Amino acid sequence: MKSACLGFAACMLAAWPAAANDIADAVAEDYDYVFNLYKHFHENPELSFKESESAARMADELEGLGFTITTGVGDEWTRAKARADAGEVREGVGGHGLVAVMENGDGPTLMLRADMDALPLEEKTGLPYASKVVSTDYMGQEAPVMHACAHDSHMAILIGTARRLVEMKDQWSGTLVLIGQPAEEIGLGAMAMIDDGLYEKFPKPDYVLATHTSGWDAAGDVTYTPGWALANVDSVDIFVKGVGAHGSAPQMGKDPIVIAAQIVNALQTLVSREIDPQAPGVVTVGSFQAGYKHNIIPDEAHLQITVRSYEDGVRQKLLDGIKRIAEAQARSAGLPEDLMPEVKIESDYTPSTYNDEEMTARVMGAIAESLGEDRVYERPPSMGGEDFSQFGRTSEDIPTLIFWTGGQDREAMKLAREGKAPPPPANHSPFFAPQPEAALKAGVHAMTVGALELLGE
Repeated sequence: MKSACLGFAACMLAAWPAAANDIADAVAEDYDYVFNLYKHFHENPELSFKESESAARMADELEGLGFTITTGVGDEWTRAKARADAGEVREGVGGHGLVAVMENGDGPTLMLRADMDALPLEEKTGLPYASKVVSTDYMGQEAPVMHACAHDSHMAILIGTARRLVEMKDQWSGTLVLIGQPAEEIGLGAMAMIDDGLYEKFPKPDYVLATHTSGWDAAGDVTYTPGWALANVDSVDIFVKGVGAHGSAPQMGKDPIVIAAQIVNALQTLVSREIDPQAPGVVTVGSFQAGYKHNIIPDEAHLQITVRSYEDGVRQKLLDGIKRIAEAQARSAGLPEDLMPEVKIESDYTPSTYNDEEMTARVMGAIAESLGEDRVYERPPSMGGEDFSQFGRTSEDIPTLIFWTGGQDREAMKLAREGKAPPPPANHSPFFAPQPEAALKAGVHAMTVGALELLGE
């Protein structure tokens, strides 16, 4: 569905600083460079909080564009007066996070973000540049590694955008902050950078912008969601207690499997009967583990649950409801207070993402005018999660926007919609292989246009 705001935003745009054809031509001329960079990242993926080589390669690229490399975090960021290129790159922020700053006269400060980490997954795409990497994660577990969520394309798009903006410095004014973010896949990297002083040691942005390559959109298209775009994501564990017994004498125990099953069923009423139908929420039990043998009633069952919502009030109501239901089912089975279920909610949750509506209309209107409105359109909100949300959830209350750059084969999607073929593999599949040329070109073009809109003279 096309968004009505695009036409309005396009009408409100100032004189466009560069013709769309000029940007498209420049992006096309630079494609081979960006594609080779993408292949490098794809062949050399790194797990969360292990992104040292990815950050180093990005730093090298930015140094080649006129930025200066500075390692370590140190104290307050200060302008390097003696450096004529007026740029600084700092590695090691929040782990292997990378921050690059370039000042180009007076104006707003814009932060562009790319995430760097890959997934513990064996690649099965068959690509000539497929990953063969096996690594150990930050918890000490060994696993094959793959860029199955397209963070390789995010890094390449960020560098490609930086190359365009450096070439077009006469067409924008302000401060550009580029970040390579670690550990998005485990939801900890954005907060790690913020806690390490991202907004205190470096220029505080007026806007934060990002794109994500999508396996649910056709390659070359750009999609977006104003307002709530991505969900709060909570992980909840319920350890259901019981009294073990022989399977032939259930009256001698308290069966935690039956209690846990009743909890699972009762949880289905949380969203359907306690949440406003216009306020989305999801409670999914993804794992039910209990027992050892056919004829043994165990003394514990374990449920693993994912909880999704947009509004923080809905989130809290769902989490409170899970605990209430678990304890109520245990009491109804006659369990004493010392055998109440243990409900653990992971403290490191991914908060929901809200795309600032004014910023969204402005940026996506500019991108639609440049790429064509038939390629830029609104998509429904997703119950997926992204820790990009953290950049807008600080006390500074900075407007943020994340949009999607399609990476999927257009014909394969068409056949799937017509019911003639199954949906093609998407993000987090070992078979996910974005269409690189269309995806990278659209990503660089859109990010460049978005940056020029926010920084343009």
